[in-house]
Amino acid sequence: MSDDDENHTDHHWVTTPVTADLLRGFLDLERTAHGLLPHRLPARARRQIPDDQLALAEAQPSGVRLVFRTRATTVELDTLPTKRAYRGFPPPADGVYDLLVDGRLTAQATVRGGNVRTTVDMMTQSAELTEGPPGTARFTGLPARDKDVEIWLPHTETTELIALRTDAPVEPAPAGRRSVWLHHGSSISHGSNAAHPTGTWPALAAAAGGVELVNLGFGGSALLDPFTARAIRDTPADLISLKIGINIVNADVMRLRAFAPAVDGFLDTVREGHPATPLLVVSALLCPVQEDTPGPLAPDLDLDGGTLRFRATGDPAERAAGRLTLNVIRDELARIVARRAADDPHLHYLDGRELYGEKDHAEFPLPDGVHPDPAGHRRIGENFARLAFADGGPLSTATG
Repeated sequence: MSDDDENHTDHHWVTTPVTADLLRGFLDLERTAHGLLPHRLPARARRQIPDDQLALAEAQPSGVRLVFRTRATTVELDTLPTKRAYRGFPPPADGVYDLLVDGRLTAQATVRGGNVRTTVDMMTQSAELTEGPPGTARFTGLPARDKDVEIWLPHTETTELIALRTDAPVEPAPAGRRSVWLHHGSSISHGSNAAHPTGTWPALAAAAGGVELVNLGFGGSALLDPFTARAIRDTPADLISLKIGINIVNADVMRLRAFAPAVDGFLDTVREGHPATPLLVVSALLCPVQEDTPGPLAPDLDLDGGTLRFRATGDPAERAAGRLTLNVIRDELARIVARRAADDPHLHYLDGRELYGEKDHAEFPLPDGVHPDPAGHRRIGENFARLAFADGGPLSTATG
């Protein structure tokens, strides 16, 4: 149910240009030599990105999907993926394309080939690019009736969209009545270690909560950057959540004195565009290696059973001098939100250990010491939907 070596002569193909009205979950579209490249930060913000880490993360289309109505039974999507690899490690599996029919996962495909960006030094993130050909994600046997179709793009691969072909006409799906939920977070929100794009915890939570997802989870890059705050400020949303903490600690980018004003500044900027939008601040999930040990985080190149792991390299004794840990940040976030909520009744706080805590860690341990496995993503998504979207929750969409 994938690729590009089928005989297509038995179909009357309709080619539909991929345009903005077929896409959701993106903030910007870039025209490339091959097609359209969805971005999750606008061009103004991208010009201010200081490192390759965020530049790569925001161009990986976590939560971005094509949405259309059609009677087609066969759908093909030509793309040029750029895949990430690490020198000395096995090549990663091809990214997964999820196809949903009327909201239900119905088929999956992959695209072989494409570009490969190989990181040659994990500490400096220096990399080499090997160019490759485009490919095709192919889905067959879809029900022959009018239906809403969604194709969720791989959350782990940069994906240039080239052409959409179907054996029946396509039209944009009408704008839904569901609330738009914008979520910003780190690599776990981005989808690290999730098996497929609708298996990331934000996608699972959005499906359970009946909301439209805009996922601004950026691997390694939830660092309270002002340009990210401005992007959130300027993006239409009915509900907003901000997951803050883990990247601040594991990148060791600031001390306590700088952290609190940075949080206030980030929230101030978001509130400029969303003065009364329900806004949920979420602290870090349980991560034992960084609960009481400062960063920076470092990869452990001594593989344990073939699994890369991470370790914190800071000195816990330096907490007294303002070095940050997850517990320090949780206490500070709770204090900041409580202070601001006195004048902002739509601002709320959620301890991330309510989403993934000791009990969850015992049941679904972190394979690399930092990121959950697919079952962990499901648990986090279920907990978030229960705690945030249910009636009476801070992001409840219930009316009346």
